[in-house]
Amino acid sequence: MDSLDALAGAPPSETALEAVAGLLERGDVLVLSGAGLSTESGIPDYRGPSGSLRKSLPMTYQTFLRDPLARQRYWARSQLGWRLIARAEPNAGHRAVAALQARGALSGVVTQNVDGLHQAGGAADVVELHGNLEQVACLACFGRSPRTELDDRLQAANASWTAVASAVNPDGDVVLDESAVASFRVVDCLGCGGVLKPDVVFFGENVPPAKVRHCYDLVERSRSMLVLGSSLAVMSGLRFVKRAAGLGRPVAIVNQGWTRGDEHAAVRLDAPLGATLTALVGAAAP
Repeated sequence: MDSLDALAGAPPSETALEAVAGLLERGDVLVLSGAGLSTESGIPDYRGPSGSLRKSLPMTYQTFLRDPLARQRYWARSQLGWRLIARAEPNAGHRAVAALQARGALSGVVTQNVDGLHQAGGAADVVELHGNLEQVACLACFGRSPRTELDDRLQAANASWTAVASAVNPDGDVVLDESAVASFRVVDCLGCGGVLKPDVVFFGENVPPAKVRHCYDLVERSRSMLVLGSSLAVMSGLRFVKRAAGLGRPVAIVNQGWTRGDEHAAVRLDAPLGATLTALVGAAAP
């Protein structure tokens, strides 16, 4: 641990890579990933170099619940944004995580992302902390259905609707002209007529308690934690970093830019995710 402590805040280097590779060689590493891991797949993050949070604020749970016009705006924008995310392909970073998992170096993979790219890249048993855009939930009867099914229904209800997105956010929201929003028709649950919501955790919404407990269990069963592409700006991910550090588990962070968890990191790499993780796969002995 002392050698890792000495590297805290160090610039990307062969020595820092070797330190992280050492953690991977010892095994039982818990990966916690964020939006920065998917930027190389064409999906911008909120606070990193692509900084989409600076362009448009994300939908909050409270606003979605109380405001029908906000729901209309969300579904109109998401109708375009989801298709962009659905076409995204896993990048070298996702494939590297899958390779490390297949090698037996990881105790688990927890992601804050809702794009499903970890699984598309070959990872298994991924804990999706904030859900997945591929599923839709009814807020009345709690039924789940595929987003592809909703896409077909929305297309049928808006056959003559045309709009062009100017930017996409990690949650599938886009920047869209308000005139296009006003003419968009929203559909309700086929089973009960209730309000439909993407099966993801919005800003201001709580992660299900059972999922939080499972993540804490993974932290406690792990020997170290590797944070990938997350600014850790929200507590939903930061709390697990704090728990790992509190238990004396080394925390390594690979991210472009500052993170809220830097003070808890034993080693810190400010570097592109794809190239760095590919190098780690090569550096960590099988």
